Order: sequence, then structure tokens, then C-alpha cells
Amino acid sequence: MPEGVLTVLKFCFLALIYLFLFRIVRTVLAELRPAKIPVPEALLAEAAAPVGTAAASAPSKRDRSRHWDLVIVAPPSRVGETYTVDEELTVGRGAGCAVVLPDDTFVSQVHARVFTRGSDPYVEDLGSTNGTTLNGEAITEPTRLRRGDRVQFGETVMELVR
Repeated sequence: MPEGVLTVLKFCFLALIYLFLFRIVRTVLAELRPAKIPVPEALLAEAAAPVGTAAASAPSKRDRSRHWDLVIVAPPSRVGETYTVDEELTVGRGAGCAVVLPDDTFVSQVHARVFTRGSDPYVEDLGSTNGTTLNGEAITEPTRLRRGDRVQFGETVMELVR
């Protein structure tokens, strides 16, 4: 083969290597950036609604005394662990989550969040790889929870109690 053709092939090979490395770096940086979580319009409207009276803006004694807990019911090694849902609770393998599930390999770093709007609890999947299920049904948007509902994050199942 002529030397000129070999030189061109060397540069092509070098360009492919740089392209491959560029794609790896871009993917890693995308994973490190915090995710932009879309907020459903219904929740935005609820938050932006004008408050009619001062009494309506302050939580009542009844609302303050009522709180929700998530209790792990599976796997057996963690049964009974309880987490209180105040305003927001994140679930995942990452150390920054309120509920850390380091041994559940089917859970993403920041898998889902459980939050309250008013006195109602909601669960939202945060784009996890394996998804989040509520009573066996996959959820795709923030979904209201009721007492006794079972939410599954990976292989971990939690039940909502009062």
C-alpha cells in the first residue's frame, strides 16, 4: 500500500478514537448534571392559586398533626423501617437521598420522590431506569397516594400509612 493511503487511514483511525472519547465524556457529563424535572400543570396551578383568607394559608392543627409514613414491607432484611413524608422525600441509591437503598441494584441513584401537596401525598418517578410502580401499576406522572398503597422502587416495596 502506498504511504499516503496509510497516513490517511492513520488520521481516520485517530479521528474515530477522538470521536469515541468525546461521546464518552459527553455521556458522563450528562449523567452528572441534575435532571430537570417537569412539574405537571395541575400542581403549578394549585401552587399559584390566590389564597382567599389568612386562615386558609396557615395549616390547621388537624393538618399539622396528620402526617404520612412510608414503611418498608420488602425485602425482609429491611422490613419495618419507617420514613416520614414531610414535604419531600427522595428515594434512591445515592447518598443524598432521604431513603437510601444501597443494596437494591434495580434502584437508580435518584429513583423517585414522595411529596405532599396540601395534606395529600404523591409519588413521582424521576426518570429511573426500571420505573416505579404503585400497587403493581407503572406510574409515568406524579400520582396521588392513599393509605395502604404500596409503592415499589426496584425490589423494595413500601406501604403508605398514617
